[in-house]
Amino acid sequence: MAAKKGALITTTTENRQLPMEQIRNIGIIAHIDAGKTTTTERILFESGKTYKYGSVDEGSTVTDWMDQERERGITIVSAAITTFWTTKIKGDVAQSAHRVNIIDTPGHIDFTVEVERSLRVLDGAVMIFDGRTGVEPQSETVWHQADRYNVPRVCALNKLNLVGADFDGSIASIRERLSPNAAPLDIPIGIEHDLHGVVDLIEMKAFTYKSQKDNKLTEEEIPQELREKAEKYRGELLEKVAEFDDEVLEKYLDGKELKPAEIKRAIRRGVISGKFFPILGGDNRMVTVQRILDAIVEYLPSPLDVPAVRGINPKTSSEEERKTGNEEPLSAIAFKVNVDPNIGKLVWLRIYSGTVKAGSNVYNSTKSSSERIGRIVLLHADQRELVEEAYSGEIIAAVGLKDTVTGDTICDANNPILLENIQFPEPVISLAIEPKTRQDQEKMGYAMNRLGEEDPTFKVKSNHETGQTIISGMGELQLEVLVDRMKREFNVEATTGAPQVAYKETIQNPARGEGKYIRQTGGRGQYGHCLLRVEPKGRGEGSEFVSEIKGGAIPIEFIPAIEKGVVEALEKGILAGYPVTDIKVAVYDGSFHDVDSSEIAFKIAGSMAVQTAAKNAELVLLEPIMKVAVSTPDQFMGEVIGDLSSRRAQIMGTETRGVLQVVNGLVPLAELTGYATTLRSVSEGRASYYMEPSHYQEVPKNITEGIIGKKEEKTEEN
Repeated sequence: MAAKKGALITTTTENRQLPMEQIRNIGIIAHIDAGKTTTTERILFESGKTYKYGSVDEGSTVTDWMDQERERGITIVSAAITTFWTTKIKGDVAQSAHRVNIIDTPGHIDFTVEVERSLRVLDGAVMIFDGRTGVEPQSETVWHQADRYNVPRVCALNKLNLVGADFDGSIASIRERLSPNAAPLDIPIGIEHDLHGVVDLIEMKAFTYKSQKDNKLTEEEIPQELREKAEKYRGELLEKVAEFDDEVLEKYLDGKELKPAEIKRAIRRGVISGKFFPILGGDNRMVTVQRILDAIVEYLPSPLDVPAVRGINPKTSSEEERKTGNEEPLSAIAFKVNVDPNIGKLVWLRIYSGTVKAGSNVYNSTKSSSERIGRIVLLHADQRELVEEAYSGEIIAAVGLKDTVTGDTICDANNPILLENIQFPEPVISLAIEPKTRQDQEKMGYAMNRLGEEDPTFKVKSNHETGQTIISGMGELQLEVLVDRMKREFNVEATTGAPQVAYKETIQNPARGEGKYIRQTGGRGQYGHCLLRVEPKGRGEGSEFVSEIKGGAIPIEFIPAIEKGVVEALEKGILAGYPVTDIKVAVYDGSFHDVDSSEIAFKIAGSMAVQTAAKNAELVLLEPIMKVAVSTPDQFMGEVIGDLSSRRAQIMGTETRGVLQVVNGLVPLAELTGYATTLRSVSEGRASYYMEPSHYQEVPKNITEGIIGKKEEKTEEN
């Protein structure tokens, strides 16, 4: 009988205390529809974790366990699962079983937060590419995310058995667009429907299989027609990896024959250094997945291979490090929070050093507070397995951490450390949401708080002018899924308005402003007076407040009140009601009254002064610009480019990717409403598109006037 979703399994996990060199914490990352989840399913089947492999199309996958994921056929939340793998060479056991902790991540840009926080804690990753198209837009995005966190990668070309497969073109696109230090470890025998094996460039032998369902490899000599190609790619491989091992380099330069074990040692050192990226090629047949599992074990780092984690001691403000090891003081980062209907709040932790036991007290150095871990569970997609203790190098979830949120550091109170937090992108789209009944009103607030804990890119705020609740996120799909989750998981019925673009305001010039708030109503009055200076900052640098008060012109206790008034005014907006960003505000002078001055008076004065200064500094409106890639058959190129041009697009260029033409451009998000429907219409349903946030830029003056006009109309109506 299948376990209920979220149920606790109390069995004892095998191999919990394997040597750390036999543990791999890896993620599966890729562009949407490249085959991440399907590859994960095959890995689980091939390693004996499951007894049949699930299908995305049939909604039977292990890691896509949410109802919305199975209905839509996409990954929405990252899922963690553990399996074990023993590499085999020529049918003989080569080494002990390795424990492989896998996180399957979403490919859709709306759920990029899941990729970001997963890469923050992973030791390595398998990057899946569609072998028909090579590097796609989201491939570049997740690759650069992995670069940011120094995550070593093994690459895999998927779908080489499908029409349009292009092995050489895909390799070239990886080298041109991602890294020149990438090389295949094998080449396919046959292509498209004729794919029936690989040439191993390390062993220089061919391994073939007879049919799609065949799980057995036959060792053969390399086909004559592939020998020259195999020699070429092997030469490139040796040239790239020899530099990572002195012994291998010496033999390579002397022209001596290298043993497979020596080549693998050099590859592993190159991968762990983050400077070399091996590429495997094939499809989702078991033989390809076996090679991926072998590569995970042979080339990706164990927790011992990654550098010691570094952080700040909150007591001394000095930098410290924590080496991987159970004997070290506890240090862990909370990288994800989710609410389980059966257990409650689950906080996912990556333990970098030390151990932690169920029922123990820990220290949240981000919040400077003590917390108690009630229970510890291992994650198996939607199943939870109770354990008594968690060890260094593990990824687990804890129950009972009430105040801990994503990015917080959990550590030993006697040896505190504060690890680097996780940075998330700002939302680009919002919509108004209203509960259908008064009963739903109460439940909606609770539901949104819970969902906001889970997803740091999901923001909620109230519009005091209209009385509406506004939710914001990375895209329409993300918000649609969150509203659906409110209904299914929290029984909240709500209606939503049309999506609205998340505009921002900023200033173009330095300026000054004065705020003076005086009220005398008989008895004690109110007096607050300050002078502010505003200056523009670089795009994307955010807001900053500084005090330049000297000589006690304003008592120091009133400075925080001025800052609060400034922050609230900037968040509310000055030009059109959108948050003001990329601005530095400095309070440099003012005056006070011995009796009448108060915090509230200076808060109001600060708000008045920054509004005056900003208006003097030439306010402009900023809009989110999206990076758009449209894939279309050649005959529809004219219609696609013409439609994009009508949407204020800046066409950046075109390229051929497989059998399709790809149009790359930068398009204002405001102009992309209804684009999916239009694209289907102009291409007879044969074109598709991908978009992701690029940057903010100034809105043209005539469009700004229209936006302000609409805002004023809505305000008058309300």
